[in-house]
Amino acid sequence: MRRFVLCLIVAMLWAGSSWAGTTAGAPQAAPQTARQALLEMFFSKTPETLIKHLPMATRTALEKSGALTALQQYATMASQLQTQGQNVQTYETGSVLLSGENPQTGEKVEITVENDALRGDQDDIEVSFQMYKNGAAQKGPFMPQITFSMKQEGQVWTLNEISVTLHLPLADPDFLKAITEKMTPQAGTARATGTFVPRSEVSVQAGGSDAIVIAAMRTILTAEVTYATSYPMVGYSCTLSDLDGFGGGTPNEHQAMLINSGLASGKRYGFVFALSGCGGTPATSFHLTAAPNGNSYGRKAFCADQSGVIRSSSDGNPATCMASGTPAQ
Repeated sequence: MRRFVLCLIVAMLWAGSSWAGTTAGAPQAAPQTARQALLEMFFSKTPETLIKHLPMATRTALEKSGALTALQQYATMASQLQTQGQNVQTYETGSVLLSGENPQTGEKVEITVENDALRGDQDDIEVSFQMYKNGAAQKGPFMPQITFSMKQEGQVWTLNEISVTLHLPLADPDFLKAITEKMTPQAGTARATGTFVPRSEVSVQAGGSDAIVIAAMRTILTAEVTYATSYPMVGYSCTLSDLDGFGGGTPNEHQAMLINSGLASGKRYGFVFALSGCGGTPATSFHLTAAPNGNSYGRKAFCADQSGVIRSSSDGNPATCMASGTPAQ
């Protein structure tokens, strides 16, 4: 069910869908409404229609950067979705905007219009999601509400902004049941001390997040190269916060806006990331380590330097990794 819902959300937030479906409702009238433009934008078979409904400033920026060609990948995504046998209907009027069904699994999702606030040349269309399984409504506390802010440029409605709101019903019985089940200790997950480990932590200990940690290491390594190139008088940074993207203004050597703030905090994915060993002025070398924190029992430590080679040590000690670590797979 979750995969099916995510497919529909991706289709709404990106573009190019050619799902086997039909458009219901009255024939399109002139001038085109914001809702009709929204459906045309996301359910056209060509990326040119998506581009047509982007703001001029967005189109100009994408064209200058050469990123417009990347929109072709969304048509490929749509083709993949079509092969999954999903059937989608769109509606230009009424309370339902979109209905999607997977006959093979009996799963269905309806996207309904909660509010359509037309104010002159701006129209905010707020939608919500309802899931069904074999005809029975399914509760999904994490399902978002999305507002598509459409704005007229000339005679064309363009998608000016997308806002996503998540609601967490903390007192809802079904929500509490789902959360507590995930936190319930399971047999066979006790440490040597006799304390139980939540299933979510066990999955981390089992090695499932090594690829995520290595990807985070590569992000920092790439940021270091960019930083040294951008600030040649400084060289490599020995402070993660210097690479941070938090805040506004112009990037500078103390806020280079190269990595997100979560990673720049140094604590991510059950690991502590740290930079050290910067030598010279400007700095021509550095050490990057990722050590498992106290809740990541039995994990490897990872390390790298200016060479860009990521290594690991099974004892979880970053010093061992720097001294004799083996290349990470």
